[in-house]
Amino acid sequence: MNKVVGSAKEALTRAGVRDGMTILAGGFGLCGIPENCIAALREMGVKDLIVASNNAGVDDFGLGLLLETRQIRKMISSYVGENAIFERQFLDGELELEIVPQGTLAERFRAAGAGIPAFYTPTGVGTVVAEGKEQREFDGRTYLMERALDGDIAIVKARKGDPAGNLVYRKTARNFNPMIATAANVTIAEVEELVPVGGIEPDQVHTPGIYVQYVFQGVNYEKRIEQRTNRPKGGA
Repeated sequence: MNKVVGSAKEALTRAGVRDGMTILAGGFGLCGIPENCIAALREMGVKDLIVASNNAGVDDFGLGLLLETRQIRKMISSYVGENAIFERQFLDGELELEIVPQGTLAERFRAAGAGIPAFYTPTGVGTVVAEGKEQREFDGRTYLMERALDGDIAIVKARKGDPAGNLVYRKTARNFNPMIATAANVTIAEVEELVPVGGIEPDQVHTPGIYVQYVFQGVNYEKRIEQRTNRPKGGA
């Protein structure tokens, strides 16, 4: 099956993107984020979105572009500290926020992809994270029940992909992408290099094509660095 489409906009249109959907977005900070899909969502103007992603981008890049246009109603994230627009909208009551510990967030995505509706974790016990959640004791330790986190559409970024939807990520740009790719009704993958079927060694596949419905060759990647720290001149 050839899952290749011409652009992010075509993929999102075929996936039936519309207002109010839950979008799962891969990436960690600005590393491995689906830049083309985010730009297309902005251009298409869909709004009232719930977006689940480890981060919320920065003011002028990543998911920050959708916050700037007020297309996101709620963010589900583990870290949002790099975005002044996010802070302003949240404090003004314009944006809902669900903070999730990073490991719990990763497991919520993974559980959704594995068909596991919920799991128990000790992370968050005794904090605001535990409010309203079922708690149980196992072997003398208290655990919270966390629900799986699925979505209507997942948007992920890979280094390489083929027409069958098989994906390979590059180093730390893999991050949340593999879990998110399994956790939505429809998964859209943008890739830096589109190769023929057989162009990826089977043992090197990180996300099997069965999880991916649409794949396209991405363009104009900026690959920004969120924070650059340089060693002082002459330092050890």
